[in-house]
Amino acid sequence: MPRKIIVTSALPYANAPIHIGHLVEYLQTDIWVRFQKMCGSDCLYFCADDTHGTPVMISAHAAGITPEQLIERMHIEHKANFDSFSIEFDNYYTTHSPENKRFSELIFDSLNKAGSIVKRNVEQAYCENCKMSLPDRFIRGTCPKCGAEDQYGDSCEACGGTYQPTDLINPRCATCSAKPVRKESEHYFFKLSDYSQRLKDLIAKGYIQQSVANKLDEWFKTGLKDWDISRDGPYFGFKIPGEENKYFYVWLDAPIGYMASVKNYCDKNGLDFETFWNSPEYELYHFIGKDITYFHALFWPAMLIGAGFKTAKKLFIHGFLTVNGKKMSKSRGTSIKASTYLKYLNPEYLRYYYASKLAGGIEDIDLSTEDFINKINSDLVGKLANLASRSVPMVTKKFDGQLGKLDGRGRQLTKKLTAAKMQIIENYENLNYAAAVRTIITLADEANRYVEQNQPWATVKTDLGKTQTTLTAIINAVRILTIYLKPILPDYAKKVQEFLNVDELNFADVETVLENHKINNYQRLVERIDEEQVNAMIEESKTSQSPEPQTTSPTEPVKPECAIDDFAKIDLRIAKVIKAETVEGADKLLRLQLDVGGLEKTCLAAIAGAYKPDDLVGKTVIYLANLKPRKMKFGLSEGMILAAGAGGKDIFMLSADVGAKPGQRVS
Repeated sequence: MPRKIIVTSALPYANAPIHIGHLVEYLQTDIWVRFQKMCGSDCLYFCADDTHGTPVMISAHAAGITPEQLIERMHIEHKANFDSFSIEFDNYYTTHSPENKRFSELIFDSLNKAGSIVKRNVEQAYCENCKMSLPDRFIRGTCPKCGAEDQYGDSCEACGGTYQPTDLINPRCATCSAKPVRKESEHYFFKLSDYSQRLKDLIAKGYIQQSVANKLDEWFKTGLKDWDISRDGPYFGFKIPGEENKYFYVWLDAPIGYMASVKNYCDKNGLDFETFWNSPEYELYHFIGKDITYFHALFWPAMLIGAGFKTAKKLFIHGFLTVNGKKMSKSRGTSIKASTYLKYLNPEYLRYYYASKLAGGIEDIDLSTEDFINKINSDLVGKLANLASRSVPMVTKKFDGQLGKLDGRGRQLTKKLTAAKMQIIENYENLNYAAAVRTIITLADEANRYVEQNQPWATVKTDLGKTQTTLTAIINAVRILTIYLKPILPDYAKKVQEFLNVDELNFADVETVLENHKINNYQRLVERIDEEQVNAMIEESKTSQSPEPQTTSPTEPVKPECAIDDFAKIDLRIAKVIKAETVEGADKLLRLQLDVGGLEKTCLAAIAGAYKPDDLVGKTVIYLANLKPRKMKFGLSEGMILAAGAGGKDIFMLSADVGAKPGQRVS
């Protein structure tokens, strides 16, 4: 029997356009879904816009429209972007829906009856200037765990730690920069710790990749904390039943949006939701980015378990996208919107490039613009499309589109290509698209060698029979390679199907041979990329996007005055980096060993997003030598190097003049 599979991707937030970083996940998922369908599985793909929360409310207010109008506008834009990249959802819905409201209330009620919901008073940050409570992303300050500055109110980008907004040191409103006050309010909490053992049992069954399981084990050891699932108004979301000014926190109803999208699909098609979601008949998989692992690996399955719903069989977790080795940046033009990309380049080029990099793990992938251009021009144009462009037109021109029969050498070629079928299927199944692409390119090289050895452009002048036989083998190679590529390049495959005059190609067709078959006229499949196209896209991305929001207001109060004697206490020295290494468990930190004029010092610096360890060794930097050592979670940090940039922007170290000696004082 064919497998029955339900697949979801994380829901894109409804207050910003889709960019090429978002597309990593949706293309990864779409390729897997298309592969499953080509294998005969009944595989359905669901998603929705994540529409609730304070950011949507504030963005709508800034645009002079209602939140409902904003999310409707973004839904249209998101869906158009996804369609353009051939991301084929079976249902793309919204969390601002009656189905989502019903499921949110049902799950909350079930958890409440199970004793998993408690009320308690909390102190929360409140901005008297903005007249509102400050949720996680609308308060910034210094991380209480590692001391990194300019961090959000829920988690630290430097050390990865999680905490409450009121835990921040030197907090400020992210909107107006005013210092918040604290107000007490009664909130609802989900007792996550009650589900620790059941979550451990779920993870032991292979719910997540092993590398992620190791990280979760750290959280289990420190103890799972109760989760605040309510927010005070004003708030755009669903009211908690029986409350006047309290709402479900967006992270409660957002993943429930998966269920709502499935329910909406079932209702539209006369199908039973219980069968789709809760029965063992269907496998359920979630694709997510590693930044939302905590919510999907702990909170979400615990909610489902407590409410009596089936959990996913597995989470597929991927890493982030970097561009040219660095974080995407608006100033560098590498934070490229999907709509901007589409003005300059074929969307299938990005599908192919991402597939060539994705290996099924949580490692980040890098889009090198130089490698991107080379890979498309060399692999896609020069090796794959070239096979069709040098054979199909000759068949239609010299043989009126009529194929002949394979000879021994032709059968030997197709046998080599078909022998790779099961390995490629295994690679797709395990999300190791990079391995599948490597195999496909190796096979394309084999087919191109066959062309060079048999030279149909020469034999057509002397031996038409041999030429037709050679071209028949090449056309069969094109067909097999197209089947292997089809999950990645659906539009490319559609054109090949049309000029080969065949029905929808699936993996069951790999061993089929086209002989004595009439084909149609050739259609151009892809074009070479010009470097100028990529440069123009990057330039537009620099100018077309809104400036990055300021994290501080120009009117923010100046800190208390300091006297010249205070400043004189600072001892700045030249230091040379003699060793640099990553810090386990802290994606943003590097551990630096410094030579400060014969003294060796170790400091932790939140610069991993801008520098690779190997690039730092041998550099001279400016070092604050008499800063009191800090005992941090990841070790002792002695002093501090001086750097500029914060809030996820570019960071650059302040370097010393050429010739400066370690230990030399900076005046």
